[in-house]
Amino acid sequence: MSDTTGLELPEGVEVTGPVKERYAEILSPQALELIAKLHRELNGRRLEALKAREERVAKVAAGEDLGFLEETASVREDPSWKVAPLAPGLEDRRVEMTGPTDRKMTINALNSGAKAWLADQEDANTPMWENVVEGPLNLKDALDGTIDFTSPEGKEYKLVEADKQPTIIVRPRGWHLPEKHILVDGEETSGSLVDFALYFVANAQKQLDRGKGPYFYLPKMESHKEARLWNDAFVIAQDALGIPQGTIRATCLIETLPAAFEMEEILYELRDHSSGLNAGRWDYLFSVIKTYRTRGADYIVPDRNTVTMTVPFMRAYTELLVRTCHKRGASAIGGMAAFIPSKDESVNTAAYEKVTDDKTREATDGFDGSWVAHPAMVETCFNVFNEILGGKPNQIEDKQREDVSVEAAQLLDVKSTPGEVTSAGLRSNIDVALQYLRTWLTGRGAVGIHNLMEDAATAEISRSQIWQQIKNEVKLADTGETVTKDMVLKLVDEVIAELPGEASDYDDAKATFLEVAVADDYAPFLTLPAYERMA
Repeated sequence: MSDTTGLELPEGVEVTGPVKERYAEILSPQALELIAKLHRELNGRRLEALKAREERVAKVAAGEDLGFLEETASVREDPSWKVAPLAPGLEDRRVEMTGPTDRKMTINALNSGAKAWLADQEDANTPMWENVVEGPLNLKDALDGTIDFTSPEGKEYKLVEADKQPTIIVRPRGWHLPEKHILVDGEETSGSLVDFALYFVANAQKQLDRGKGPYFYLPKMESHKEARLWNDAFVIAQDALGIPQGTIRATCLIETLPAAFEMEEILYELRDHSSGLNAGRWDYLFSVIKTYRTRGADYIVPDRNTVTMTVPFMRAYTELLVRTCHKRGASAIGGMAAFIPSKDESVNTAAYEKVTDDKTREATDGFDGSWVAHPAMVETCFNVFNEILGGKPNQIEDKQREDVSVEAAQLLDVKSTPGEVTSAGLRSNIDVALQYLRTWLTGRGAVGIHNLMEDAATAEISRSQIWQQIKNEVKLADTGETVTKDMVLKLVDEVIAELPGEASDYDDAKATFLEVAVADDYAPFLTLPAYERMA
């Protein structure tokens, strides 16, 4: 062990980020040793998985469509296997709060009255070094009952009693994101494995002492082999801490188009650690655009705000998810209600009606719960699911959805989506992406824009639509103009002139946006170049 940063560093491990007060509680020798072990055993496979993603997209670009895998048909056709029984605190998930793990949000989320809280180290967060370490530290303080917060205005935030708090489910970063502040043998580590290990080592036993466990949401996966990678990480980590195998439970977000064709296989790979699947609807839309971005008019998605969950390709995806989960004894968790309260009561009334309609559709379809982005929406979501569920914790047994049979063509049926590409939609994409990126680069990943709580998925959809429209020379329905790079460059300056603040406030956001929206080559994730701009 060396001690160059005030930390006890295992051999081959470097920490290049600043080590502030209490950071050693999270960057412990045990946590850093686990990160090193996970890196050495799994990082090569992680990089291979990322390469396989590129190869898959190249095949689609060449005309080969995605489909259900022939080589795993036996898994799908075997009726006998189920995932592990639902773990303590995960039986009833009818309302789940989502949000980043800063100190104020941690208290508000745990005081929200929801059944579970997605404690987000991913899209509602940013990978700023302070967030990487202080997130699990805030969760540690919450589990110890010592967390508090006083706002600059003097408002004090205190935690409710432990038995009134929702179950914590941590979402680490996706496989694509590196962690540049922790090196093992001179190599950048995986943001996924860093987030997982830092939380797990500091808090797994604390969760077990509460009668629950270390639970996770796994984002952005594209194949069952990526799920197998997570399963192997769980096995290694449980052995390292001397915790029984199967203690960890994971809910996988089905938020990529390739993963939609491998839902059963993903559950199977994680079956001893699996607790369900979630319909990550906005990232899913991003993935549809991203995967088929070069395949022409049949895959042009209309204005983002017109694509609802009832359009054919989204409907096929969610119905297949519920059927898959309940067939295998897993929970099916619905999508995000992103609305946040407004001072305009007419806006609020419309928002609550939309949320009620959305949650009613999910509950009726058989989902066992759903997400909200603001505590004010918890009651609305509860009211809908309470009416459907009554006193039952979930619908796994009651709604097997044996009526559902989804073909590959239905998941790919983008061309049946009603709507148009308009100048207003183009301008809206630029507006939201710039406002979001401006805030993201300062270290905050959940941003209220136009009465919606936006995260990275929104900016990803926005810039991907623009890239696709330029690439495919899409004509705007209302003006007849063709979307070009020059048009977008002109609109970016026009939009910035109308946004709050000075134009110079958006310099970094503009540069990042243009790097991923109008470049000749498509960047897989905007957070990759954005992370490079972050200290």
